[in-house]
Amino acid sequence: KLEQVIGNARRGSDMDKGRVVVFSDAHFWPDDYTTAYKALLEVIKEFKPKVVIANGDVFDGSQNSRHPRIGWTHSPSVKEELEACQEFMAGIERVSKGAELVWTMGNHDARFETFLAAQVPQYEGVSGFTLKDHFPFWKPCWSYWINEDTCIKHRWKGGWSAGRSNSLNAGVNIVTGHTHQLTIHPLTDYNGTRYGIQTGTLADPNAEQFVHYTEDGAKDWRSGFALLSFERGRLILPELIQVCGEDEYEFRGAIHKV
Repeated sequence: KLEQVIGNARRGSDMDKGRVVVFSDAHFWPDDYTTAYKALLEVIKEFKPKVVIANGDVFDGSQNSRHPRIGWTHSPSVKEELEACQEFMAGIERVSKGAELVWTMGNHDARFETFLAAQVPQYEGVSGFTLKDHFPFWKPCWSYWINEDTCIKHRWKGGWSAGRSNSLNAGVNIVTGHTHQLTIHPLTDYNGTRYGIQTGTLADPNAEQFVHYTEDGAKDWRSGFALLSFERGRLILPELIQVCGEDEYEFRGAIHKV
């Protein structure tokens, strides 16, 4: 499948045995060290994955969005957000020794370049005008494939059942973010069992990034991320790490502290 796409829109690797950590929707703001972020660092250090994937929306883009400002709400500048992203991603880099670092672009990440391309197209090609220029250790792409049957990308189908819809329509295991849902949907047919995994959000669902556009409504979101394990070249039952309280997360039948 990697040969089907020109350039780096699609990346991937073959994996007989190993682990992959996938997180998404961090929407990093300055000084926002969430429980999920701290848990992510712990899990990476413990399980030493071969690949760490930021599955979209690392950058929030609150001030370069196509959506109008809500009232007189305040949010970080593009510079402040970018520096926060660099700080948090550097923390992940430090614990991901030897791992391939992949960033599948999300719709919020795209705001950085979309705004510039629309407002100052004359600066195309100038260093610093693409998001990837600021994160040299992370490989950007739209999708990342492991073997021939597991696809990681930021989004596809929507709604609470997006995981199942994605796997049903893709015909392969598929790992997505975007919805802030943290779920695993197995799907079995004549070809066997495959999984639709949604990777939740690394942010706090009740954080300031979301309170105004959701109008402080109830959110069926969960803070956490996913751990994928491959054995004999096959994705075995995926695992979720889910935040359950301040500095606490659930994993493998136990509550862990960070």
